[in-house]
Parts: sequence; C-alpha cells; structure tokens
Amino acid sequence: MGAERAAPLRRSRGPELDRTLAALADPTRRAIVERIRERPQRPSEVADALSMSRPAMSRHLRVLRKAGLISQELLEDDARAKLIQLRTEPLSQLRTWVEEVEAMWGDQLQAFKAHAERVHRGARR
Repeated sequence: MGAERAAPLRRSRGPELDRTLAALADPTRRAIVERIRERPQRPSEVADALSMSRPAMSRHLRVLRKAGLISQELLEDDARAKLIQLRTEPLSQLRTWVEEVEAMWGDQLQAFKAHAERVHRGARR
C-alpha cells in the first residue's frame, strides 16, 4: 500500500467515526435512521411505526444524538413537541472512510494482479 493511501485512511479514523459506527451497529437505530431519512418526524411517530416504547425510543435517540446523526428541534406551535431529523455530516464522513478502504483494497488487488502476471510470465519463459 502506498503512503499516499495510508495517511488519509489514518486521518479519517477518530472518535466521530467510532460513534457513528457504534450507533449504526444497532438494527433498531438503523431503522430509526431509515424512518427519518426522507423527512423529519416526531419521536412518537417513529416509535409507533417501529412498535417501540417511548423510553426505549428515548434511549436510542440519545445514542443517535451523541453520535451527531440526528438533531432535534422544537415545533413553533407546541413547545413540548419535537421533530427529529437526520444530519448528513456523520454519514458523509462514514462514506469517505468506506471509499478510502475500498480504494486501498483496490490498490492491493491491482498490485497482486501485477505480481501474479509477472510471476506467470516468468514461469512461461
């Protein structure tokens, strides 16, 4: 692996990426993200759609909020009601990391292919 690939890969790793991966490791939290992907919703709407208790929803939302994956805003007409919405920055960081890992493996496979072809050509001579 070339040094030009290794440095960006190491730089992108950090507590933010770790929190994102940890939060998304849970299938329930991924389901919440899927529910709010297209539009902000009230936590109660999401909880009902996923047949989840309010306390369980609150615990999952806390993890997603700490990971920076969601934000909450109060509704103007009802100060008690909140909307949760997806934040794209952590997902963009995750996408960048995945692309860097894929590129590194692509480079490794290309190098292996070149090596195998050299060995094969040398064996035929």
